[in-house]
Amino acid sequence: MVDLRVTLKALSVAILCIYATSSPGQVLEGDADALLNRLGTLTSEADAAEAARLAAEIQERWTHSGSPTMDLLLRRGQEAIAAGDYPRAIAHLTALTDHAPRFAEGWNQRATAFFLQERYGEALSDIEQVLILEPRHFGAMAGLGIILEGLGDTKGALRAFEAAAQVYPAEPNVQGAIERLQQQTGERTL
Repeated sequence: MVDLRVTLKALSVAILCIYATSSPGQVLEGDADALLNRLGTLTSEADAAEAARLAAEIQERWTHSGSPTMDLLLRRGQEAIAAGDYPRAIAHLTALTDHAPRFAEGWNQRATAFFLQERYGEALSDIEQVLILEPRHFGAMAGLGIILEGLGDTKGALRAFEAAAQVYPAEPNVQGAIERLQQQTGERTL
């Protein structure tokens, strides 16, 4: 059991760090919305490089709040997460969510910091807010799956990962999680 938890936490941190270092923030408009639509059509291994490029572009757009001050708070929060200083990250990101409550990336980054401190209830609450603001936030959906799996809710985790795959079907970590959870829940056999 301990080995599974250590492995799950390591996988979780890896996936969250991938999404956290370039993650989203506000409801996309115009051509960014078209990028999300295009991302959902890329499903094969041959599409993986283009899907990764599109995902990175979407994530880059999601990190811009429209306010240099709010963007600075976001960067400081991300830097603190990268440095492992989660209390400082949470302080910066709480200031961000207080001053820009409609900027989904502040909530997403704070959810990551809460997760890394094993404060799962607070992380889940922030993920809920992210998904209210940006319903196609594939990083928040994957984060939700990671937390639910860690809490033992394999069916809930599977639904979260499947939702992420609807938006970003070529993401290999999400596909791997779906396959693993389908086997655990009996929805897929060997």
